[in-house]
Amino acid sequence: MSTTAPRRGRRPGSPDTRAAILAAARQRFAQQGYAATSVRGIATDAGVDSSLVHHYFGTKEDLFVAALELRVDPREVLPIVAEGGVDGAGERLVRLFLSVWDDEESRTPLVAVARGVLDPGGQRLINDGFSRMVLQPLGTALGIDRPEERMALVASQMFGMVLMRYLARIEPLASASPEWLVDVYAPVIQGYLSGPI
Repeated sequence: MSTTAPRRGRRPGSPDTRAAILAAARQRFAQQGYAATSVRGIATDAGVDSSLVHHYFGTKEDLFVAALELRVDPREVLPIVAEGGVDGAGERLVRLFLSVWDDEESRTPLVAVARGVLDPGGQRLINDGFSRMVLQPLGTALGIDRPEERMALVASQMFGMVLMRYLARIEPLASASPEWLVDVYAPVIQGYLSGPI
């Protein structure tokens, strides 16, 4: 009985290899977190060679962003928050956050990700993904002291807003105007960024 080597490249008979890679990536990132997930493991789950994953998505970081289905790449928009320095960064961050979450096309995949965080092991998405891709770079760019502690506090407020406004749809947060939310949340976020902790 002869054995054949595993086929490399595109899976035979599957025109939607990109979708298979994304599905495998979402599952791996959710189960294992960003750091423990490898491109090779994603490729194996998708039934393709790892070079094909790189061909479609570039780096693991790029694949993570693609798996979240974000219309806005956080690596591209966070410099807007950081460029003005720490003064006013709380307001800029809340405005940016709301502009992404209040956009219906962006919100749909984000809600799915946020619900996944509540599943067993889902905290890895926050710890490895959101923290590594958004919080740590923003804290570094702002040059704040104790960035790990401060950005964890920021995350607690932002995720609380997601939970109350977009998942549980608790009033008055669910129907509040973005301006009202900026007025309420920005000073708290600013305090975490630059106030005493």
